[in-house]
Amino acid sequence: MRRRLLRWYDRHARDLPWRRTRDPYHVWVSEIMLQQTVVAAVVPYFQRFLVQFPSIAALAAADEQDVLRLWEGLGYYRRARQLHRAAQVLRDEHQAVFPHDAATVRGLPGIGRYTAGAILSIAFDEPQPILEANTVRLLARLLAFAGDTRAAAGQELLWSAAERLLPRRGAGKFNQALMELGSQVCTPRNPRCNACPLATLCPTRRWDLTESIPAARPRPAMENVREAAVVVRRGARVLLVQRNADERWAGLWDFPRFAYAPIAGQAAESTLANQVAQQTGYRVSIGRLLTTIAHSVTRFRITLDCFAAECIDRAERPPSNRTLRWVRPDELGEIPLSTSARKLARLVSRRTKQPGRVRPRRTTPKAP
Repeated sequence: MRRRLLRWYDRHARDLPWRRTRDPYHVWVSEIMLQQTVVAAVVPYFQRFLVQFPSIAALAAADEQDVLRLWEGLGYYRRARQLHRAAQVLRDEHQAVFPHDAATVRGLPGIGRYTAGAILSIAFDEPQPILEANTVRLLARLLAFAGDTRAAAGQELLWSAAERLLPRRGAGKFNQALMELGSQVCTPRNPRCNACPLATLCPTRRWDLTESIPAARPRPAMENVREAAVVVRRGARVLLVQRNADERWAGLWDFPRFAYAPIAGQAAESTLANQVAQQTGYRVSIGRLLTTIAHSVTRFRITLDCFAAECIDRAERPPSNRTLRWVRPDELGEIPLSTSARKLARLVSRRTKQPGRVRPRRTTPKAP
């Protein structure tokens, strides 16, 4: 099995930037970025990230806001914050040198058993097993395991198999070959068994069970959500709110945003204005609907209605758990925003740059 897999990998491995080095910092960054994210999306982010933060020391010294801005659009921002914190731990406790010890590596923020095994095997050729989505599927089919791969018994079986299969030397290359075969050939649907070097060893193929192994995970039901975002202007500046640790996009900035039930007439303006005041402490006059943005986050399908508003004055002190910031539209490009807030920011910037722009007449939003 090992010989077949490695011969196949030598011929078919993709040329990816993190495979051209065994630098543990580069391997670490790539593995964090690849969590729940496709390779094609990661490549440009990985390259830009290393230009900006070429070493553990450079990342540790960076401002978290700069890290989040560079991560913007890649999603799952907790990964970026944990990567930054882990770099600071390495700087403060390990002289900015990545450790070889598995227990120490797994103690770093954001690094679990799989990520530690991937880094140590690829960078240092340590005989550490890995188990991620692609190798779970591949090993389940090689073992014809039809049970729940996420249950304790399934995890124990698959981790044990991954460990037993490791060669004495070349664990990093072997682990990458497993992931590559799972990603490119042993796909979730319609696997390319005719192109698989392990096809004759696979009982799942022999028994024609590839569509039922591994057992399908139930998809979470999507929930439709309506929200409003309000672009509050005060002179030449707009108001931003930093997302709290317990909210989506924690640490990023956003326009005042909240759940919203569209209604017509003056009641809509009053409701929106009250929500802005509660979140920011400012009294505002609600203007027209600027745009509507449809997007999805995890299991939520969000319709975001975006309104213009003018700041009247401060009604009260802003909530103690909120950080606010007034910025010029031309500064928005340097501030880390959520993907939907970035779309709205581009609209705000374009309209600000238009010469001779007349302030739109205030209208009452229509009910959908």
